[in-house]
This record gives sequence, C-alpha cells and structure tokens, in this order.
Amino acid sequence: MTFGSILSRVLGAIYIIPWYAWMGHYGNIANALTAKSYNIYSLFLIISTAGIPGAIAKQIAKYNALNEYRVGQRLFKHGLLLMGIFGLVCAAIMYFCAPVFAAGDQRQVPVLRALACAVAIIPIMSIMRGYFQGYSNMMPSAMSQFVEQLARVIWMLVTAYVIMQVQHGNYLNAVIQSNFAAFIGAIFGILLLAFFYLRQKRQVDQLIATSDDDLQVSTSALFREIVEQSIPFILIDSGITLYQLVDQYTFHAMIASFIHASYDQIESWYALFGLNANKLIMIVVSLATAMSVTAIPLLSAAHARREWHDIARQLENTLELFFVVMIPASFGMAAIARPLYTVFYGPDKLGVAVLQLSSFTAISLGLFTVLLAMQQGLSENGLAIKYLVIGLVIKLLIQYPLIRLFKIFGPLVATNIAMFFTIAFSLKHLHIKYHYNLGRMSRRVIGILAFSVIMFVVVFLVEHVAGMFLSPDRRISAVIDLVLGVAAGCLVYGYLALKSGLAEVIGGSRVTSLRIKLRI
Repeated sequence: MTFGSILSRVLGAIYIIPWYAWMGHYGNIANALTAKSYNIYSLFLIISTAGIPGAIAKQIAKYNALNEYRVGQRLFKHGLLLMGIFGLVCAAIMYFCAPVFAAGDQRQVPVLRALACAVAIIPIMSIMRGYFQGYSNMMPSAMSQFVEQLARVIWMLVTAYVIMQVQHGNYLNAVIQSNFAAFIGAIFGILLLAFFYLRQKRQVDQLIATSDDDLQVSTSALFREIVEQSIPFILIDSGITLYQLVDQYTFHAMIASFIHASYDQIESWYALFGLNANKLIMIVVSLATAMSVTAIPLLSAAHARREWHDIARQLENTLELFFVVMIPASFGMAAIARPLYTVFYGPDKLGVAVLQLSSFTAISLGLFTVLLAMQQGLSENGLAIKYLVIGLVIKLLIQYPLIRLFKIFGPLVATNIAMFFTIAFSLKHLHIKYHYNLGRMSRRVIGILAFSVIMFVVVFLVEHVAGMFLSPDRRISAVIDLVLGVAAGCLVYGYLALKSGLAEVIGGSRVTSLRIKLRI
C-alpha cells in the first residue's frame, strides 16, 4: 500500500517537470489555478464519498473478525449504491456552484467544472478500495492507485503538449484538460478494481458460506451504521484539505493588506507553497497516508476483539515505522531542496526556501494523518474531531499575525503550530488510555532524530561541495547534484540505523539478514 501510494505520488510530481516547462512564463499562474481547484475538488471528493470507504473498510474488518462475512458483504453493496448517488449530487453542486467557489476569478470556473466530472465516479472507485482494505488486501488498492495516476498523467502531458507546443494555444485550456485527466484516471482505476473483485469473488463466497450468521442487521440499520460511521470520516479525512483551504481563501487578502503587489504576483507566491512545494512534500506525506489507511482495519479488528495489548503494540509499531521513515525523509528533502526545486521548477531562491520549510512541515502533516486515523480505527471519532477543530481554530487565530510577520512563510508556520496542539493532545490521550510504551518509543525517536541531523549535515556538505563544480541553476547539473545528495543521505542514514540496531528493532528479521549480508 505504501509502495503504491509513493509511486503514485512520484508520478504525480514528475509530470510537473515537462508540464511546467511547456506552460512557459504562465507556469506559476497555471499551478496556482490547479492548486486552488484541487483543494475544492479534494473537499468535494471527501464529502461525496462521505467518508464511506474508510467506514466500510473499518466495519467490514469488524464483521470479518466476528466471522459475519455476510453482513460485511451486504454493507459493501449498500454502500456502493450510496456512493453512486452521493457522487452525482456532489458533482452537480460543484459544477453549478463553480462561480461561487472561484471567488471572483473567472479563470477558475471552467477548471472546477472539468474536475466535477471526476467527482461523479471517483466515489465508486473509493468504496471498492475500502472493500479490499476491509479484507486486509491492500494490493488492489495500491495497483488501482498507480494505474489511475498513470492514465491521468499520460492524458495531462499529451493534452498540454498538443495545446501549448503544437497549437500554441491558451494556457487555460491546457489547465482545463489537465484537470479533466482526473476523470480519465478514475475510469481506468475502476476497471482494474472490477477485475480484482471478480477474481476474488469465489474466495469471498466461500467465506460467506462459513459465516456464523448470528447477527441479524436490517437494511435500514446498515444504512444508519454507514452514515453514523462516515460523518466523522468526512471531517477527519478533510483535515489537511481544510488547512489548505484556510490558506487559499486568506493568504491573498491578508498579504495584500500590507504589501502592494499585482494580483498575479500574489498568486505566484501562493503557488510556491500551495502547489510547488506541496506537490513534492506530499510524496513523503503519502507514506503516512498509506500507513494510516492500513492501520484502521487492523486497529478496528483488535478493538472489536477487545485485545488491549494488541492495540498498544499496533500503536507503537505504526508510530515507530512512521518516525523511522518520515523524519529522515523530511530532513533529507530539506537538505536537497535547491537541486530538487531546480529540477522540477527551475532556479528560484524563494521557492527553495519555501520547500525547505515545507519539508519539515511534512512531519506535522504526516503525524497528524496517522494519529487521527488511529483514533478512527479505535472508534474515537468524537475526540479526533475535537482535536481537529482545536487545531483549525488556532490556525485561523494566528494566520494573519504570522503572515504579517513571516510573509510567504506565515501560512506554513501557522499550520505547524496549529497541528502541534492536535498532535500533542492525540498522543497524550492514546498513551493514557492504551498504555503504549512511550519511554521506549521516545528513545527510538531521539535516535532517529540524531541520525537524521547527522545525515542532513553530510548531505548539506555534499551539496555545497558539488555546487562548487556544478551550476545550481541548470537542470542537468541539478540532477547530478540531486543524485549525489540522495545517495549520500541513504548511505549515511542506512549505515547508522543498521549499525545502531535501530533498523533491526523496528524492521525485524528481514533487516537482520540484510545487516549480516552487508557485514555491518
């Protein structure tokens, strides 16, 4: 699941290199249009799916753990019907209300309407993914995610090239087609999931035949259960999107109140953190997202069986795995920010600085995602929503003073501070209730942090030395610089983690065999 998510994110980032170049001097404006439209689109997707895929995965895992496979199957079929209805309704609202969401920018209206087509069918694809995840079968979800992204990227690049390079057309038409690509990708994703469903049907039918059938759940009760479980998922799943929407609807007005700049200039600044840096750090954050999706059915099953020790162990494992990957990935991205930004968007000192801060923000975004997902899996939706709301309120309160103080960096600083409170409350609650070993986990996190800092220093020095011989403003040189930095970072962090035994403690016997082979 993690591999599929990362691969999809990498594809979704790599396409930007030719796409951004083909847009010419409209690159940042085109990115700002895409970022704003996708934030609204993401929120509509979450509403249209109504959190049902996550709720379905959780409830199917619960019924499967109780050997009530027939109830889980009925739950999926009823959910599929709801998805079709919600998708069409939300797509219609998004299409007809596009002028309102555009907030006066008429260029954004056709872009939003192109995305409304995808909203109509993606909920069906999402619930099918939730169905497989409920059976702890992550491969179909991961494969469909990759195929969806691949089809989407191909459509985006072909249409952008034809419109901008062959026809020398309007950049807005290229952006519209790039957003319509979400619909094309969804079609391919659904077709692949349907194939996996038919292939797995015989095995599922056998499980249903052995079902206890002790639970008699009416159709109305199933619908009520879906809705009750899904409403918290709407709010929780939209957490990061809500933070981004706060930035989208406040940044321009707030910074324009004390800085005199053109509309397009402010939109270009917004694009630096709203899409340019965000697209790159979300590759790293996708690690956390994949882990959280996997954790929900596992925790839900343990909670249904009332296996408190297993819950504590699962909490520790998920958090430790998150930290061992996320912290060095974030530090590493910050160290190679200059060549990384140059490869994707061209040389830009301000863009590099924004990417460096965004790299550390990725840790907050990822931990926020994982913790709220854990609370969902443990049926603590109310608390998760409460902590999310507290964070959003803090974000709104400190947004303007921090933008005034830090300018373009203000929204990122505000996000980090607000998420800190949500994260702190969640960690404290989970520790008090489930008694996971906080002391042991803290020691490991300190070790991971120390190794990451050492790696950061080494990579930074490698980048500095390489910059003496390679021009940092040329893409080819930046690629070489990037490869050297990534190689140095992986070697240093990998060696330290293996030598200290940290990787072995968290990764288990497979890491042990690797350490022996490498004679470390």
